Amino acid sequence: MSKEKQQLVGSASVPLVEVWRGPIVESRHLGHIVAVDGDGRIVAQLGDPETVTFLRSSAKPQQAIPLVASGAAMHFGLGEREIAVACGSHSGEAIHEETVAGMLDKIGLEASALKCGAHEPFNREVAAEMRRRGESPRVLQNNCSGKHTGMLALARHLGAPPENYDHLDSPVQQLILRTVACFSDVPVAEIAIGTDGCGVPVFGMPLRAMGLMYARLVAAPANFGESAEREACARIVSSMTSYPEMVGGTVERLDTELMRAAPVVISKVGAEGVYTVGVKPCAAWPRGLGLALKIEDGEDRRARPTVVLESLRQLGVLDQAAQIALAPYSRFAVRNHRGDHVGDVVANFELTKIRTK
Repeated sequence: MSKEKQQLVGSASVPLVEVWRGPIVESRHLGHIVAVDGDGRIVAQLGDPETVTFLRSSAKPQQAIPLVASGAAMHFGLGEREIAVACGSHSGEAIHEETVAGMLDKIGLEASALKCGAHEPFNREVAAEMRRRGESPRVLQNNCSGKHTGMLALARHLGAPPENYDHLDSPVQQLILRTVACFSDVPVAEIAIGTDGCGVPVFGMPLRAMGLMYARLVAAPANFGESAEREACARIVSSMTSYPEMVGGTVERLDTELMRAAPVVISKVGAEGVYTVGVKPCAAWPRGLGLALKIEDGEDRRARPTVVLESLRQLGVLDQAAQIALAPYSRFAVRNHRGDHVGDVVANFELTKIRTK
């Protein structure tokens, strides 16, 4: 492995999740967690907060900031529901397809302009019904179709060629890259650039920087960035929390359920075991809080949700009602092929709290 690639591999990972079968731990998932306050100080961590990984879909709210800050969203009459789906990794339900189709209509483009590709919807019932009918997935069902439509709107507003909106050297992606650098405090030259699953540039940086991005998103300091960017943050946070079903889905999506159960947070999943949360200013965190984590083996279904919820519980973000509402995501049963409950997947870690003045 080259030195360049070695720099992207996490170090000092710690066990976060145990998979019990009967009386023994059969497997463990390792990873890293960091919480950053609104002043950029680490307040809690486990593992290595400087571990570099890709934001993946956790970048979507920041990728949408230029859409709002530039005036493109206002110009095309995009409302909060549409801004939310531009920030989301939606489940490919009818409400998502219809919303994205409406956005395309407003900007005067067809679905063929989208370069995100097609995949089976995340919603299990929708996917099963499509298989039963022999239907192929549609591009509007891609979980990133809202993000891509937002990028197309930005391209049209900037007068940039819409057919190149996915290229790193396009005005759209360059503006997004500068926004990500500003919010993360990572210089453009130091951001690792890859290609995301949907074909657009994806950004690699330390987990600590990801946490800072979310702390600033929910509580942008008065002296941070331009006033248009700060106003864009407020509108994006409002959109995501007002329409959480557009960020995830109507059922079985942790992003959605977390924002419903705990309105003080915005929540955004990223692929390969990445998750980011912003905690709005509150009594415990008057300047806001950003949480970022990475499950090192990329496990998304059983390890990541348990770590997210246990981290928020330890940070005092989730009240008892929220913990009860989110209990289905806090641990998972291990079952055999007969359906017998033979073990459990549980979080087992203690965050290291760091006192700040």
